[in-house]
Amino acid sequence: MASALPDEMTYIDLPSYGGPECLVPASGPLPQAGRGEVLIKVAFAGVNRPDVMQRQGKYNPPPGASPVPGLEVAGEIVALGAGVTDRRVGEEVCALVGGGGYAQYCAAPAPQCLPVPQGLDLQQAAALPETYFTVWTNVFERGGLQAGETILIHGGSSGIGTTAIQLAREFGARIFTTVGNAEKAEACVKLGAERAINYREEDYVAVVKELTDGQGVDLILDMVGGDYIPRDVQALAVEGRLVQIAFQKPSKMEFDFLPMMLKRLTLTGSTLRPRSIEQKAAIARQLHAKVWPLLEAGKVAPLIYQTFPLKETAAAHALMDSSKHIGKIMLDCR
Repeated sequence: MASALPDEMTYIDLPSYGGPECLVPASGPLPQAGRGEVLIKVAFAGVNRPDVMQRQGKYNPPPGASPVPGLEVAGEIVALGAGVTDRRVGEEVCALVGGGGYAQYCAAPAPQCLPVPQGLDLQQAAALPETYFTVWTNVFERGGLQAGETILIHGGSSGIGTTAIQLAREFGARIFTTVGNAEKAEACVKLGAERAINYREEDYVAVVKELTDGQGVDLILDMVGGDYIPRDVQALAVEGRLVQIAFQKPSKMEFDFLPMMLKRLTLTGSTLRPRSIEQKAAIARQLHAKVWPLLEAGKVAPLIYQTFPLKETAAAHALMDSSKHIGKIMLDCR
C-alpha cells in the first residue's frame, strides 16, 4: 500500500516577472490528479528556455495549466486520477507537463508520461521530455529530415541542440551547427556534428555553402530568429525547410519572400506547450517506438551540465541566462 502523502510541498513561486531572483521557494498544498492524470513525486525537473520566457512574462501557461514553472519531470507515480488504467502507483516515469514541474509533486496527463528508459536514472529521464518531444516533432515530423540530408542546427550546445545533433546523427543526416565558442564547438563535434561554426567569427551562410558545394542545407532548426531568418533562407538548398521553434532575437522584421518562392522553400514552426494532450500523446508514442530503443541501447543520451537543488532554482536560471552551459540544466526536487 502506498504511503500517505504529505499535506504540503515545496515549489517555486513566481510572484513577479523579471530576473532569476523572481523565482522563490514557497510551501503549499499538493496538486490533485484530475481525470486522466497521475500525480508524480518529482525526483528531478528540467530547466528550459520557455521557463525563462515565463519568468520574464513573455510566455504564460496555457489555460488550465499550473502557474508554477517547469515543463518536464521524472519521478514516481503516487496517485492516479479518475479514468487512468494504463499507469500504476509506484511506477517510475518521465513526463511532459504544461507547468508545475518546479515542485516536489506534479500532476501530469497520463498520455504524456513515458517509462524511464532502461539504463537511465531519474535525473537523466527528467532531461528527456521537453527536448526530445520538441526535436522529434520539429526536426522529423514538421521538418521531415531524411537519411542523407543535411541539417543546420542553431544553438548546437543547448539542450535542444545536443539532442537534435544526436538524433539527426542516428537517423543518418549530415549535421552542421552554430556555436559561440571553441569549447561548445568541440562538444558538438563529439556528439556528431560534422562542423561547428563559431557565429562570432564566421559567416554561417558562407561556411554552409562551402561545405555543401554551393547547394545549401536541406533543413534548418532555428531558435534565434531576427536577422537569422533571411540568412537562413540564403543558406537553404532548393526545396529546403526552415523550422522556427523560438526567438532569442525579435520575431518581427522586414523580409523578402522572393527567394522563398524561387527556391521552393518551406517556412514553418511550432510551439509545444499549447498543443492538446492528444497531439502530445501522439508524439510520445513515436518517441517510445523510435527513440526509446536508441536511449536504451546507449546510442543517444541527454547531456547534463549541472544540477541545482530545487530551492536554488534562481541560480539555475542565472546559469541559463549566461548561456555558459553545454546541454541540460536540472533541478533536484527530492
